[in-house]
Amino acid sequence: MTRILTGQCLCGGVTYSLPDRFAYALICHCSQCRRATGSASKPFGGIPLDDLKVTKGADLLTSYGDAEAQDRRCGTCGSLLWSVVREGKWAHVALGTLTDTPSTRPTAHIFAGSKADWEVIADDLPQFEAFPE
Repeated sequence: MTRILTGQCLCGGVTYSLPDRFAYALICHCSQCRRATGSASKPFGGIPLDDLKVTKGADLLTSYGDAEAQDRRCGTCGSLLWSVVREGKWAHVALGTLTDTPSTRPTAHIFAGSKADWEVIADDLPQFEAFPE
């Protein structure tokens, strides 16, 4: 039986659940993720969008982005919860919003070539210039 993970925004207005079966987990260093998070990178787990269920506060969710990626945030506190990507079929869940610890850990850094000049990647994970195919 698959364990269920839960997550929430900073204010607790939006909560969600999903099965503990991320297809991948990565750390993105692209400029869009840096701006969206206000940090050096965005650690995220990829899961089919249909597996993610909003359990509270669906009416509080806001959306920002374009046809390639739509960020979902709490409209009250502004927390970035997940991005809808890959033709609207996948969610890239911000790992920092999870209440539970997922079994899948990030396995690589992506868009490492466009990381902030001041950032130092200090682990031994592989680094890629783009999203690995």
